[in-house]
Amino acid sequence: MRTFILLAALFSLGSVPVGAEKIALFDGKSLNGWQSVGSAKWRVEDGMIVGGQDGDPRKSGILMTTRSFKDFELELEFMIDEHGKYNSGVYLRHGPGEGRQRGYQVNIGRGAAEEYVGLHYKKWLDKGDEKDEIRKPLQWNHLRIRAVGAHIQVWLNSQPIVDYTDPEPKPEHVAAGVIGFQTYGAEGHAGWVKFRKLAIVDLAAKD
Repeated sequence: MRTFILLAALFSLGSVPVGAEKIALFDGKSLNGWQSVGSAKWRVEDGMIVGGQDGDPRKSGILMTTRSFKDFELELEFMIDEHGKYNSGVYLRHGPGEGRQRGYQVNIGRGAAEEYVGLHYKKWLDKGDEKDEIRKPLQWNHLRIRAVGAHIQVWLNSQPIVDYTDPEPKPEHVAAGVIGFQTYGAEGHAGWVKFRKLAIVDLAAKD
């Protein structure tokens, strides 16, 4: 217990500056401010962004913001399909309009499919909730992501799961880019993922 409290305290040092403005990324009614690339189907339903993919794991799609961010703190809630190996994730500083992953991804798949809620770029940088003990299946999960330079922190349902600093970051990984929601199809099944309550604080914004 003492170890967890200490770890939580260390994570809390990365708090949002007093007076920082939260920017709503989703108006709850439309996909204004977003751009879709790839074969995924995105829609707005009951105040949520719902993404779906045909049952082909070779197909993928990205819904991305039209605004770019460099250093930021992002908060959202997500719920994901439990069938097969359906996969989704949050791209950080992604290339505007690009169909392939450019930088870090906070994966939000499920542990049973070895798609942990953790940090990924070509390989697992931090498996985060590796035992799938914090994520709540078929319920809303709160995700908080803080990206400052090469330092990435992630909280899942208020518990710290990732604290990673890239020792040799590529220039494009720390440059400004868009926020993207990625989805891959599950084998023989049209999977889905839902997002809501999307807000971001631009930590690089000038007063």
